[in-house]
This record gives sequence, C-alpha cells and structure tokens, in this order.
Amino acid sequence: MIEFIKEHPQYRARSATLQKYRDLYIGGEELKGNASHYLQMRPKEPLDVYQQRLSRVFYENYIGSIVDWYAATLFRQEPVLGIEGNDAAGQRFFSEFVEDCDLRGSTLTAMLRQQFVSALVYGSSYLLVDFPSAGAPAHSRAQEEASGASRAYVVDYTPMDLVNWSLDPRGNYEWVVLRTESNRQLAKGWVRETRWSYYDRQNFRVYASKTGSSAPGDGEGKPVLEYEGKHGLAKLNRVPLFELSIADGLWMMNKGALLQLEHFNKSNALAWAITMGLFAMPVIYSEREWKQIVGESFYIQLGPDDRFGWTEPEGKVYQLAAENLVRLQEEIYRVCYLMHQARGTSSAAFSQSGSSKQRDFAITQEVLRAYGDMVKDFAKKLLRAIFAAREDSIGVNVSGMDDFDIGDFSNDLADAGSLLKMGAGSPTLKKQIYRKLASKYLCDVRQDIKDRIGQEIDQSVEEVKADG
Repeated sequence: MIEFIKEHPQYRARSATLQKYRDLYIGGEELKGNASHYLQMRPKEPLDVYQQRLSRVFYENYIGSIVDWYAATLFRQEPVLGIEGNDAAGQRFFSEFVEDCDLRGSTLTAMLRQQFVSALVYGSSYLLVDFPSAGAPAHSRAQEEASGASRAYVVDYTPMDLVNWSLDPRGNYEWVVLRTESNRQLAKGWVRETRWSYYDRQNFRVYASKTGSSAPGDGEGKPVLEYEGKHGLAKLNRVPLFELSIADGLWMMNKGALLQLEHFNKSNALAWAITMGLFAMPVIYSEREWKQIVGESFYIQLGPDDRFGWTEPEGKVYQLAAENLVRLQEEIYRVCYLMHQARGTSSAAFSQSGSSKQRDFAITQEVLRAYGDMVKDFAKKLLRAIFAAREDSIGVNVSGMDDFDIGDFSNDLADAGSLLKMGAGSPTLKKQIYRKLASKYLCDVRQDIKDRIGQEIDQSVEEVKADG
C-alpha cells in the first residue's frame, strides 16, 4: 500500500496551481487568509509595510462570477432525462436516483451543476459510483432490491482528492487512489483522520490514519486497512470513477487566473497609494539645520527665506492605473467569451449596435452548447454504467441544455406546432416533441411523474398510429 499512498508526479506538479484556482474562485476571507501567496512584495519593501498591505487586502472576484454565470445559464433549464424499457425495478430506481443521487438529498441535476462548476475551476471533476455494503450476499434480484444493496449512489471528488493513478494504453484508469481528510470529535478530543481509498477494476481497499490527542498511541499516523472487497462495477471490469473533463480552451479559470491576479495586485497597489496620499508629508525648504519636531500639537518657526509645504501626488499615475484596471477587467471577460459583458462598463457599450451584441452573445451560446454536450455525455456514461451494473433492462438518454434565450414558452409551442404541421409521418418525432415540451414545462416536477407522462405520451402516439 505504501506505493499507492505516494503522490503522482503530475499531482505534485499541479497541486499548488489547483489551490490557487480554488482561492481565486471562492475569494472572500479564504483568499485573504492566503493573500501572502498572491500579493506581490515590492522590491526592498519593508516587512512592516507589506504586513500592513496584507491586512488591508481586498479582492474583486470577476472570475468567480463568470464561472457561476456559466453554471446558472447552462442549468437554467434542467437536462431532460429519459429512459426506455419496461423494467419496473429499473424505472423505480431511476426515479429515486434522480431525486437523491448521493443518499444525502442531492438531486442529480444539482450534482451535475456542482460537477460542472468544479470542472470550470479545476479543469475536471469526478463522481465515484458506489453501492451500500450488504451484510450477507443476496440470493436473488428481489432480495437484493429489498435489502437496499442495489441502491447505487455517487460521491463527488475534485482533482485535489485524486492523488495517484495509473492509465492503460487507451487512457482508461487501471487504478486510482483518492485521499480525503477530516476532523472528528471523539470522547477524548479531536482527531485528524486521513483516508486513502484505492480502486482498481475489480477491488477496493480503504486505509485510514489518525493523528491528534485522542488517537491511539501505538502506530499513530500509520495507515491501517479498514475495508476491502469487490466494488459495485467489478462485473463491468472498470474503475468506478467517472471524470467530467473540460477542454483546455474552455477551462475558464485557467484562461482568466493570471489576468485576475494581475488585477488583484494592481487594484491593491492603487488603493494603498491613494490611502497613503491622504496622509500628506510636510516638506521644509530651508538652508538652516532643522531640529524642530512637527506634529498636531506643535508649531514650527521659520526664517524669512524658509518655506513650508506638503507633498501631494499629481494624480497622473493614478489615472493610468485606473484605466489599466478597467482594461484588465474587460480582458478577463473577453478571454472567457463574454464580450457583451466585457463592454458593459465602458463607453463603447452604449455605441454598440444591436446586431453586434447579438453576434457577441452568439459566441457565448456556442460555448454554452459545447459545455452542455460535455455534461450530457458525462451523465449518459454515468447512468448507463449504473444500469449495466444493476443489470436493468432499460436505456437512457439525456437531452436539452441547448436553449439559452430567455423567451416565452409560447414560442416553443409555436415551433413545435410548425414541426408537427410538416406531416413527416414519424411517430418517434411526435414522441420526442411532446416529451421535450412536457419536460420543459414541468421541469420542477418529480422524476417519477415525468416518467409516467412520458410513458403515457408513448402509449398515446402508438394508439393513434394503430388507429390511423
């Protein structure tokens, strides 16, 4: 196990970058606590001055808002999940899984949204498929369903948790090691627990180490094997970890992080300079030796040829810095394919034509559709693997996530009516049109009701076909 606990060289190389991306996304007090890693120290800057700047640090989080905007827009309407087949047990499980996919009350849509946000921040995200441990082996499918052993669920992980792995020549995982850390309060005090979960194509092993005041003295901190056995996807001969990977060109945090850091340093430098400019320094113009003490409760005595004044910046560099901050802000939005928002704070936005704005948003829509295809493909692979492991005789399809214009539902009805009037004579086309309209209008209805409506639509169309 010692070999598996070791960190992958690629993980060691990217761990600091992933932590930086996490801080830039979250911002707030978390970034302020780690500000010494990001706020650059000026050449020969006194340490006490740098500490003062750290204590006054602030962060304008544009990249975090961009990531959240993409997630909110992409999932403005839930993905349309549909199944095909007459397997009652599989349909029942599907309805339960969509409403609670992690046994903690998270819907599948909410989990996919969370995975998408993590992928935009880290470049990828992971879901592990697991099954509840059964006390005794089941002798039939009914017994397995009754005991809950076939109730699959998922556990989310980030690239910061995947510390070691091995790939086969095709790029599929041969084995992975996931590391998690947590604090647990026991009767004797707090203990820090670290877990390593090893999965290959057939088996799993879980190791744990404990440190702290209540941890046992013998072997404290040494990994100890806690569980082992075959995992739920062993019959598929695959590692039960599914990856949602974002293409490098669409990895938003990677595209905007350096610009965001540059904006962070310059905005804080400008704020510090303006603050220091409020405390003007006295200047004495005199050829005599100066020994007087100057303060709020003191006075000074000058000779006939002496002069007194205050240092005050002219402000030209401040204006240049402010203009540069605006340009950096617009560049952050531009590289993230949000040109229409990049111009929102500049005077050019008011002179931009309507057609130009539509072209800019058309580019954003294409990026959103690419994201939607990635999420749908990820969801299909996940669900199909779970159904195969459960041996359900049903198929699954995922659609939607391709309409981002906020419009009236009557427009969708009109478009659907135009398609149906074409008289294509395809019952499958009618089924899909009716299903999509129903799912879009009833997006907040429970999944079991959506499935029932879909079955009734299929039955109705088939009956019309038979009568016609």
